[in-house]
Amino acid sequence: MSKRILFIVSNSKVIGPKNRKTGVFLDEVAHPYVEFDDAGYQMDFASITGEVPALDNMEAKDEASNARFLQEGGWTKMQNNLKLEDVDASKYDAIFIPGGLAPMVDMPENAVLKKVIAETYERKAVVSAVCHGPVSLLNVKLSDGTFLLKGKNITAFSNDEENHYAKDDVPFLLESALTDQGGIFQAAAAWSDNSIADGNLVTGQNPASARGTAQKVIAILEA
Repeated sequence: MSKRILFIVSNSKVIGPKNRKTGVFLDEVAHPYVEFDDAGYQMDFASITGEVPALDNMEAKDEASNARFLQEGGWTKMQNNLKLEDVDASKYDAIFIPGGLAPMVDMPENAVLKKVIAETYERKAVVSAVCHGPVSLLNVKLSDGTFLLKGKNITAFSNDEENHYAKDDVPFLLESALTDQGGIFQAAAAWSDNSIADGNLVTGQNPASARGTAQKVIAILEA
């Protein structure tokens, strides 16, 4: 049977005091989608509210993988996503959480999301996220009461990157928050390809890391 991947996406469309437009960053959902599609995996989408998400970085809509996602069913699936609380996440071999600034708004505290991530991780399925997507890992507690992040090698959008991108729009610096809950943060040069697998937890640093993050998920699922 082919593996099943659940993309969990943000529904937020604005962020910060100036209501900066945001959404799911196109490359960070499209590049993994294409990698998983090429691996023959089945993919579904869920979101926090079940509403239609926004896409950011549509300037890159003609890039090959982005165009394929937009034109060959991926974006249609994403628009017709299910509300996360209505999804049986136990049926999936992996969850994948793309970034964009949007997850910084609706994913730091969402109780349903925290439960799904903890249960997915503890049954040894893959938990994966890229760029600002790892904000979803904040405040996830395992059944022994410890933070999921404690002692884990991780990466995400770095403070260095944020200081030159959206420091005035985000509610906190993601690298700092992840580190505060015990994550061992591994930052590469700004905007370079960097993804890390620590057991069944896979994280990527930025848009350039989305494809590599998905490839590490595939490597785990095929091992």
